Amino acid sequence: MSLKAGEIITFERTFTAEDVEVFTKVSGDEGSHHVTPDEQGRFVVQGLLTATLPTKVGGDHNVLARTMNFEFLRPVFTGDTVTCEVTIEKYERQDNNRISIMASFQCRNQNGKQVLSGNFAGVIL
Repeated sequence: MSLKAGEIITFERTFTAEDVEVFTKVSGDEGSHHVTPDEQGRFVVQGLLTATLPTKVGGDHNVLARTMNFEFLRPVFTGDTVTCEVTIEKYERQDNNRISIMASFQCRNQNGKQVLSGNFAGVIL
């Protein structure tokens, strides 16, 4: 599947306590807010776990990332459903037959509140 500049890709994910538990083990990010539930029984999802949403586009399209910029705007909790909208800003074939890609993204929780924004750039081999 080929992308094109101006294309918007949208997908969503609901984060679970198991997601946070597994990511805690893999990342070593054991901040108390990730391992101790709040008064509503929720854990705070690690920022870098939330950041896996826009990186999914890279994985789906074999992007070798060169830069990634994230702005974490508010916490995401277990049970939250986050929708990620990725806009392809640039998609160009280079002289070396690689494709240069740049994209921006916005992620919003189920209440429409923005939780993450940023951009990434890289190549497709």
